[in-house]
Amino acid sequence: MTLLATPIARMVEATNAGDTPSFLATFSEDAYLEDWGRGFHGRAGAASWNETDNIGKRSHFEVLGQRDEGDTQVVSIKVTGGGYNGTGDIVFTVAGEQITRMIIG
Repeated sequence: MTLLATPIARMVEATNAGDTPSFLATFSEDAYLEDWGRGFHGRAGAASWNETDNIGKRSHFEVLGQRDEGDTQVVSIKVTGGGYNGTGDIVFTVAGEQITRMIIG
């Protein structure tokens, strides 16, 4: 079984705790986040998405599974909260202790 990469686990924990500073710290300064075609660049972009679509909507993530695909990790997540509610895959790229890409959809 593939283990969840540490930065991804920390991002999930920060989301569930409603801890924005810890959430943002999981992303690199030049990270790219995409949510169903909407692109967000850098940590500032992650902060914007977090406000409108994640902690700002009281999201809660439940990891259902994960698998490695080359240099990425695909994580199946069930989302509940005041915004999107459902299950889907998020594709992550991690470098060191930070997320460099997070692609939803």
